Amino acid sequence: MWFKIILVLAASSALVSCRLSPRDTPAQAYLPPVVTPAFVPFAAPISQMQRMLAQAQGLDPTVLQLALESQRCAVERGLAKASRRMAVIDYSLPSTQTRMWVFDLSDAKLLFAEHVAHGKNSGENMATRFSNAEGSLQSSLGLFTAAETYDGENGYSLRMDGLEPGVNDRARERLLVIHGADYVNPQQATRQGRLGRSWGCPALRRAVAHQVIDSLKGGQTVFAYYPDSQWLGGSRFLGCNASGALTATLAR
Repeated sequence: MWFKIILVLAASSALVSCRLSPRDTPAQAYLPPVVTPAFVPFAAPISQMQRMLAQAQGLDPTVLQLALESQRCAVERGLAKASRRMAVIDYSLPSTQTRMWVFDLSDAKLLFAEHVAHGKNSGENMATRFSNAEGSLQSSLGLFTAAETYDGENGYSLRMDGLEPGVNDRARERLLVIHGADYVNPQQATRQGRLGRSWGCPALRRAVAHQVIDSLKGGQTVFAYYPDSQWLGGSRFLGCNASGALTATLAR
């Protein structure tokens, strides 16, 4: 009898010790109101989430959940087509770290894990300011559809259409595109304390830009995240399904 009780207590203790801890986001007094995402239950099938996260070192589970939720909601509302691939950008991470991941969703496979630049006026190493305004030289948040490619001033580039009114829907006219840039140099970023910055574009290393662009062109989705309470609480693509209560909680 006592032996069985001891076994039950030991098992309960083991379960508690296996809980995951959230990744803390440093608070800065001068920043606009933001929220720190907590680790929450998966909205996507657990097996898919686990396989994706196991390959994407540094990707916060909550950010991936919100990305998948956002895409699913856009498809359900007829505002985007179901895409096979998705890029997830976490602008809450410093520019000196990998913060863009591209997945093949059908296979839950990581295709790319890359450094990505943010806008000149979004911040130094840490991006803290985002805008939808022309001339702001700031990055934009939210869900985008990757559209057509072209050869321009920055070489092979990929246009994006923002799907969120007032948040990123001026992306095309602002020429927020994915392109390669010499200033996206992780080694140089380590030496100078930050990556080079764009005029708002999610710029990549030239060595991988062409391949990344080809993986996303023609209607794939791009999700750019930062724990901004106004965007989290007002996005048309967050909170429209079963995990909406969680999104509302994050936005408080």
